[in-house]
Amino acid sequence: MVRSAHSLLPGLLLLALAPAPHVGSRDLAPGGRTRTYYIAADEVSWDYAPGQRDEIAGRPFADSAFFAKGAPRVVSTTYRKVLYREYADSTFRTLRPRPPEWEHLGFLGPIMHAEVGDTIRVTFRNNGHRPFSMHPHGVFYAKSSEGSPYNDGTAGRDIAGAGVAPGATHVYIWPVPSRAGPGPMDGSSVMWMYHSHVDEDRDINSGLLGVMIVTARGMARPDGSPKDVDREIVTTFAQVHEEDSWLADENLGPADSLDSSHPVANPSERQNFYPWFVKFTINGFIHGSMPLPALTIHRGQRVRWYLMSSTNDFDVHAPHWHGNTTLIAGMRTDVTQIAPMNMVTANMEPDNPGTWLFHCHVTFHNAAGMAVRYQVLP
Repeated sequence: MVRSAHSLLPGLLLLALAPAPHVGSRDLAPGGRTRTYYIAADEVSWDYAPGQRDEIAGRPFADSAFFAKGAPRVVSTTYRKVLYREYADSTFRTLRPRPPEWEHLGFLGPIMHAEVGDTIRVTFRNNGHRPFSMHPHGVFYAKSSEGSPYNDGTAGRDIAGAGVAPGATHVYIWPVPSRAGPGPMDGSSVMWMYHSHVDEDRDINSGLLGVMIVTARGMARPDGSPKDVDREIVTTFAQVHEEDSWLADENLGPADSLDSSHPVANPSERQNFYPWFVKFTINGFIHGSMPLPALTIHRGQRVRWYLMSSTNDFDVHAPHWHGNTTLIAGMRTDVTQIAPMNMVTANMEPDNPGTWLFHCHVTFHNAAGMAVRYQVLP
């Protein structure tokens, strides 16, 4: 539903003054913090292969086996996306720099940390061309902070955040009760995704997806991260359908369309039906193009990997670490399984220095580019 910024102002003022929804005194710790974030949906350019190299094969991208002999070398790796980006304050004039340890997030939105008993408060600005929202998983929310339009019998203030109009701002309030924190098999922290839910398919394929990390009560550092973990890594295995993006008309030329009079055959996935504008990515990177320093860890570090899958039809993945092993819910493994929108936490204490492959073990996903490298230093 499209609303003007003017029509949203009364509801926004009331929401900003309203207390957080009641979730029970046993869930919210005395003195729990309100963690405030300023996040916008921005239309930006994203390069799936920065540097134009296939770093898994170790050669320029244009010379990669990605291209069949004789195929036209005009395949673009840069697309206009709508991405969540963090700002310094409510003026939305200054982007907050992404720390080096989070450069691996790629096209994902900013990480939001919280401890059980806290409240997450997000001021969201829609700088896009159509209504977008922020819908959280796991945490508590009232209808005004759900970020999803559907026939639930609500109106007025309750639907103010369901689809934020272009140029408008909305405040989402998400208390973090105990049921949003780790369970008995989870360790000290768990992940929850957030995403735009106005049109889930097209919004997420446009790029609006991110992660919250919730730490158990008493186990968080001041920034909300788990104090028994030395390094956190978030990876999203996503089959991105650029033809389903809201910006498809801008990104794809006639030769990219399977419906065109002269469709161009897909050189990289000849055994399947996907054209090259379906990107098999980890955090928006393909064919090892995530810069290696972004996933550099150290032997003996306590590393927590948070893994999730996106929403498309073949977003069923088998993440596999070469060289080292992990613990997932108490089980030792070096490969796990994630179905669409699944979330998995894996703990690693690397003991094997070197540069190692981290990829999807579904064969054609790996061949199509769903692979990065991570580095373990002594």
